[in-house]
This record gives sequence, C-alpha cells and structure tokens, in this order.
Amino acid sequence: MTDARETAASEDIPAPVPLLDPREGIPPVTASPEALAEVVAAFAAGSGPVAVDAERASGYRYGQRAYLVQLRRAGAGTALIDPIACGDLTALGDAVADAEWILHAATQDLPCLAEIGMRPRRLFDTELAGRLAGFPRVGLGAMVESVLGYALEKGHSAVDWSTRPLPEPWLRYAALDVELLVDLRDALEAELREQGKLEWALQEFAAIAAAPPPAPRTDPWRRTSGMHKVRRRRQLGVVRELWTLRDRIARERDVSPGRVLTDAAIVAAALAVPANVHALAALPGFGNRVGRRQLEVWQDAVERVKAMPERDLPQPGPAPSGPPPPRSWADRDPAAAARLAAARAAVTAEAERLGLPQENLIAPDIVRRLCWEPPADPTPEAVAERLRERGARPWQVGLVADVIAKALRTPAPEA
Repeated sequence: MTDARETAASEDIPAPVPLLDPREGIPPVTASPEALAEVVAAFAAGSGPVAVDAERASGYRYGQRAYLVQLRRAGAGTALIDPIACGDLTALGDAVADAEWILHAATQDLPCLAEIGMRPRRLFDTELAGRLAGFPRVGLGAMVESVLGYALEKGHSAVDWSTRPLPEPWLRYAALDVELLVDLRDALEAELREQGKLEWALQEFAAIAAAPPPAPRTDPWRRTSGMHKVRRRRQLGVVRELWTLRDRIARERDVSPGRVLTDAAIVAAALAVPANVHALAALPGFGNRVGRRQLEVWQDAVERVKAMPERDLPQPGPAPSGPPPPRSWADRDPAAAARLAAARAAVTAEAERLGLPQENLIAPDIVRRLCWEPPADPTPEAVAERLRERGARPWQVGLVADVIAKALRTPAPEA
C-alpha cells in the first residue's frame, strides 16, 4: 500500500496544465441567455469529465443559493456563470449529463446546483477521495498543493459572492478552483487504485449522486446556538417566536438571519423574558445599533409568548428518534455502554489499520443505534443486515460487520 503522503511528494505525477493561460485571461462572466447558450454548446461539444464548483454567500444572504457557478471541460475551457442573471441552468446540466462531474466536497454544492437545474448522474468527489486515501488535510488548497505541487490563491472563500460586479481577484480565485480539479481527480484515482480503495470510493460517489434531497428539519428553531441554557417552556416559547420572526425578516430582506439578530441575543431574551423595551435594550445583542422600532418588534414577540396559554408552549425537547446521548448509557443501560465502548474501539482500530477516518469507515450514528438495540443474535450476518438497513455501503459492511458483531457480544459489566 502506498502512503498518500509519500505519493504527494512523488516526482512521477504528470505536470498539470498551466494555471490560467495569460493569453486567455479570466473568462468573462456569463450573464445573459445568449451567452449561456454559447456555453451550453461549447460544453456539449467538449470531452471527458466536467469540473464543477459553486460559490454561495453564506453569512451574507438568506439561504444557500449559488451566486457563481464555475465549470471546466476539455475542448470547452473554463466558464464562469452568473446563475442570478441567467436563471435556470437545466440546459447546461443536460448538456453535460452523461459526463462525470468532479466536485470538491460535493454534498456542499449539490443542493444549490440542484436549485438551478444541475444534477449529476455520476460524480467524483476529490475531498472524499482524499479522506479515503488517508490525506491528513483535505481542503482543496491543501490537496492541490500536496498532490499537484501548486499553491492556490487564498483569501476569497468567505466573501460576499452576491456582490455585483464581482471583483477580478475573486473571479481569478473562482476560476482556479476548477482549473486543476481534473488533474487532482486523476492523481487521486491512481492513489486509490494503488491502495485498493477505488471501489470503495466509487460506491461512495454513487451513493452521493443517488441521494434524495434532505428532508426539512423538524423544529429548526431548536438548533439555535446556546439552546442548552433554556429550560422552561415559556423561555422556549420566546426562542421559537424570536427565531420564527427573525427567519421571516431575513427571508424578506434576503440577508443571513444572523445579521438580523444573533442566536446569542435570542437566547439572552429567552432567559430574561424582559418586561419591556427598556429591559430588552439592556440585553446583549439589543444595544445601541438596534433602533426603537426594531426593539418594539422584538418585544412584541416576547409579549405574545407571555400571553400564550400553557398548552401552546413548546415542550422541553422533541420526541427522541434514536438512542439517548452516550454519556447517559452507563447509568441507563450498562450493557449497552459496554457494547458501545467495545464497538468504538474496534472500529477505531480498523480505521487506523486501513488509513482512513473512522467516520468514513462507518457512520458513528449507525454504530450507536446498533449498540443500543442490537439484534437478538448478533451474528455477522444479522449485523450486516442492520448495517445495510441503515444505509451502509457494501464495502463498509464487508469491513465492519464482523468486528461490530464481536463487540456486540461483549459481556455486561458485573453489578
């Protein structure tokens, strides 16, 4: 087995294409139906895989929509597309539907690409490939530098990509993100094949491409940072009311919810349940920058919760949908705690032997659920069936079914 870090320093890796040929410069941003039609024709006539990336405005705008889409394909070159100006990109997605799409951290970009009509049938995720190959750092810049020997431009990943026009340095950064993805993909495929892990990666990529859209979260307000401090039902009602109001305002203004009101401010108001606007203004997050009219809007929300009958207030927590937190297992079910400790140790040892992160070998949530409610007879076959039911891929089942089955037979501690 070749060590990925040794491969990174190998001189046998072919030199990648020059970075942004100065004779071509940065490609113009495609921002009209006519220009998009030309891009569609060019990429349909291109050959080989398609490097794809998308830039969002997280922290600035509401939601996770794409504000720039970058593509590169042999025979077509690089395209930078403004999906806000162009609208639906289904025609472009259809033009490259039969090609393999190369993305870095695909699960981050696929939802916003799907919103504009672009859905791959096959993909290669260079970040996930790096994890499976055992690279300690799998960010795009780190991977390109260690595998291909180039240093990508840094500093623009967290900018406001909804800005128009986009500055030239940002566009150069965006174009570089797809310039070397094909070369990186080829080098990682060779590394995975050398390590005997290529089939594992292909199964993972197929699962990502076939995955349905995530289901909407139940009670998303419960994910407010700092919620663990809120105990009483009326305080929980304040969190729910302020979160819901903030979300509506953020959607209407198309700004990130955190720029309307921070999570810390919501929790502070919930804990205090302020008596009036003056008391609210004294809380963290409601200070000098919040005008009187805004303060009244937030205080009105608090007053609505004060007037709510008890039956309309939220319960302290949602109905549990899985095992309790592992920290409580030793008291609630010592036998389950012993099984979990043994399973975690076994999975960790196997992951270290294989040179990949434990969470990529098998999802920790699957292990927890198996240990909390194991099969009546925890044979490798029974465990394998449970793993498949939980979505484990064949390569994962083949590697961990036996070791988890053995862990599930760990005897309960003596009373």
